[in-house]
Formats: sequence, C-alpha cells, structure tokens
Amino acid sequence: MSSHDAPIIPQGNLPRHIAIIMDGNGRWAEKRFMPRAFGHQAGVKTVRKTVECCANKGIEVLTLFAFSSENWRRPEQEVSLLMSLFMSTLQREIDKLDRNNIRLRFIGDQTAFPEKLQQKMAEGEAQTQSNTALTLVIAANYGGHWDMTQACQQIHNKIMAGELANQPITPQLIGQYLSTADLPEPDLFIRTGGEQRVSNFMLWQLAYTELYFTPTLWPDFDQEVLEQAIASFKGRQRRFGHTGEQILNQSVSL
Repeated sequence: MSSHDAPIIPQGNLPRHIAIIMDGNGRWAEKRFMPRAFGHQAGVKTVRKTVECCANKGIEVLTLFAFSSENWRRPEQEVSLLMSLFMSTLQREIDKLDRNNIRLRFIGDQTAFPEKLQQKMAEGEAQTQSNTALTLVIAANYGGHWDMTQACQQIHNKIMAGELANQPITPQLIGQYLSTADLPEPDLFIRTGGEQRVSNFMLWQLAYTELYFTPTLWPDFDQEVLEQAIASFKGRQRRFGHTGEQILNQSVSL
C-alpha cells in the first residue's frame, strides 16, 4: 500500500504491525560484568515474553530484527555464538509457537546461513503456515538495501523474460516484490537500547511508520515498556499526507 491510498487511521487504535530493533543485549551483559553471550541468551527470554504479550493483545504482525546483513562484521566468535543460539532457539520454540497458533516467517538472505539452519527455518515456516493468531516475522541476515535490491532484480528478470512488458515501474509494483509483500506495513517501530536510528531496517516499509525509541536495553524490555510504546502510538495523529482537519472530519463520519 502506498502513501497515496493509505487509509486514515483514527487515534486510539492498536497497531496492526509492530517492528522492533532489539538493541542492547551486549551492553546489558557488560553492565553485569558478564560475557556478551549472556546478554543474547537473556534477550531470547525477552523475545518469548514479547511474542506472548503481542499475541494476547491481538497484534497481527510482530517483526523482530534478529540479525542484520551488517552483523557479519562482528567478531567471529560472537557471530558463531549467535548462529548456535538461533538454531537452538528454533529447535526449542517452533512447537510452542505452533501450539499457540502463531505463524513463523523469515525475511532476509538465508543463503548465507549454514544449511542445517536454513532447513530448520524452512521447517518452522511450513509447520506454522496455517496459524492465525499472530504472524511472527524474524528478520535474519536482512537489510533494507538488500530488500529493495532483490525486489528490483526480480522485476528486471521478469521484464527481460517478457512477463512485465509495457508495465510502468510504480511503488505498488516494487512493493509486490519486497520480502514483506504479503504483510501490512509496520504501524509502530520500536528501537530499544537508546540509539535513535533505523539501521537499514525495512527502509521502504517504514516510510509512514510511527517511530518510538526507548533507552531500555532489550533484556529489560517488558510489558510495561511495550504498553508505553503503544500508548504513544495511540496518541499520535497519523495523517499520511492529509491535513489534520481531514482526519477529524473522517473520524466524525465514522
């Protein structure tokens, strides 16, 4: 959906789609004089609680930035640990997600991951594909630049194959080839850990998303902080290029 045809969303509504950059695991551990691995393990517990909370609140989609395309630059030992933690978490959590009617999706370039991890990701998606309570999207080896590039590459390939002959390149067309094409665009973006940037995360999709930054480190992120972010979202007037008067008039007509 482009900004031209986006609906006016009245204040007070819950976000349909929440996207989160889970920042601060390493600093959380360092503050406790523990290895960074300890922080990543604590962060997994926060993921579990956040998924449960969003499902209970009726959020449709929760996207978590688990591993960026830039995270490969981290020390080799930390990257190896993250891969192991990713694998063990999937093995432990997929059945739980399925029992709770939660659909699991992955976005990002999976080809860089070990084959066993790719297989486990595919199994998780297949096992939960019919679930309807919440779609949990894990962005792994994901970057906004990658997402737009692969979309353009797909479009180029179809043009060269004659499948998109004489069709203009529009935002709607590009959106159909992004990794999130089947999902609503995020309504609320949350970044923990105190940094105030989007770090190459869902650059196209965040065009009209409400941004919320909190100094809370990810392992300390709990229902109270989530509620604060949602309350901030509810209090905002989302105009999508309209005037405030147009929004008020439409709200009255509703």
